Amino acid sequence: MTQDELDKLAIAIGRNVLFAQKEVLTLEEVAQYTGLKKSYLYKLTAAKAIPHYKPNGKNCFFKRTELEEWLTTNPVATAADLTDAAQAYCMTKKPTTL
Repeated sequence: MTQDELDKLAIAIGRNVLFAQKEVLTLEEVAQYTGLKKSYLYKLTAAKAIPHYKPNGKNCFFKRTELEEWLTTNPVATAADLTDAAQAYCMTKKPTTL
């Protein structure tokens, strides 16, 4: 690696370290963090579907902890969870006679 490449790599690592330590993120940082497009994040904020803050009425900010809670809402059951639930239901349900 050349010195220029090493310098660019060091700068990128420094940015990532600072980014990982921030508690409040900008819209651009949230897009990078979540992989969601900025346009979709704007749509979510307009619909008040994602927790966010606008201290000056213009720029959107997000608390990392609230964002992580929002990202982990509405879990999807695994196939094993569904099988276990079906078995538990069958074991507790009394058979009906026709």
